[in-house]
Amino acid sequence: MTNTNVQIFDTTLRDGEQVPGCKLNTEQKLIIAEQLDQLGVDIIEAGFPVSSPGDFKSVEAISKIVKNATVCGLTRSVENDIKVAAEALKYAKKPRIHTGIGTSDSHIKYKFKSNQEDIIERAVKAVSYAKSFVEDVEFYAEDAGRTDNAYLARVCEEVIKAGATVLNIPDTTGYCLPSEYGAKIKYLKENVKDIDKAIISCHCHNDLGLATANSIEGVINGARQIECTINGIGERAGNTALEEVVMILKQHPYLGLDTNINTEMLYGLSQLVSDNMGIYTQPNKAIVGANAFAHSSGIHQDGVIKNRETYEIIDPKAVGVTESAIVLTARSGRAALAYRAKNIGYELTKLQLDEIYQNFLDFADKKKEVEDNDIHYIIENSRIYKEIISA
Repeated sequence: MTNTNVQIFDTTLRDGEQVPGCKLNTEQKLIIAEQLDQLGVDIIEAGFPVSSPGDFKSVEAISKIVKNATVCGLTRSVENDIKVAAEALKYAKKPRIHTGIGTSDSHIKYKFKSNQEDIIERAVKAVSYAKSFVEDVEFYAEDAGRTDNAYLARVCEEVIKAGATVLNIPDTTGYCLPSEYGAKIKYLKENVKDIDKAIISCHCHNDLGLATANSIEGVINGARQIECTINGIGERAGNTALEEVVMILKQHPYLGLDTNINTEMLYGLSQLVSDNMGIYTQPNKAIVGANAFAHSSGIHQDGVIKNRETYEIIDPKAVGVTESAIVLTARSGRAALAYRAKNIGYELTKLQLDEIYQNFLDFADKKKEVEDNDIHYIIENSRIYKEIISA
């Protein structure tokens, strides 16, 4: 991996599936995993093998079919978790065990009823044990976003000694501001001995709507892996959205960072995940929402018709969307009406358009969106219909 490459760690099938009511069966997981592999993700977190027989079966089955990506299984810092994950991953061409423990004062005091030294000891023991099964071991410092930087650096240094190849620095509660999260990554890069022996990974949650911003700030400051999900699904308010971070890096080449993602598959994969999980994707969702490339304001429509780049920073085809949509509403202008009319066979002169436009506005005031059939109706019922069709 070059220093400019940001690895994409997809956790749709693990963290994404934790959304209430979104349980996938093994067959569905296999379909999505195959698509993720074709998409070009570097790591697929296939599940939490010890959590249930079904999850174990899914991780094992995914391990057998994935051709290119690393297949990862999640564990706690518990020996049996790690042993079971190793068993589930035995068929993977590139297996990874993802183990860890909470490191914030809140987690140490209330969740583990422990102390900082004991947590370090447990972290090292877990990584060492995982290393006895696989070469690629990722360590997560849960709630790293709220963990003191100096202590977090100590934890990271010790697990690197134990053999960790990836350090996951999660903003588990979605609390950090981008400047804070970026500064945390920078601190680790500058203060952890042998940090270059491991990849720093961003795992950000969206409780305050900052997951994508935090992940981008993380890679700007030296992280080289982003953990994310299709459509940003996940626990509570969700995770970093894969499609967002990938397209941000693609659209800002001056950052000098890139991914291995085939972006033209993004929209189709978004639909696949949404359909299988039964999760409605908000229309204004960035990149893959139904309205991401739709224009209804007259000013915007006029600009896009003249030159797409006036109001679109991404070519729809780059993410698998056929074309921009010019949506006719009462806010649409003459340019949009003429454009849509031309698409269905009407070449209107300026005077004809002025005549039809008033009829269009009267109709649009009564209906939220004007469809092609409505345009036919409006024109056919105008007083200049014969003039238009005889031209």
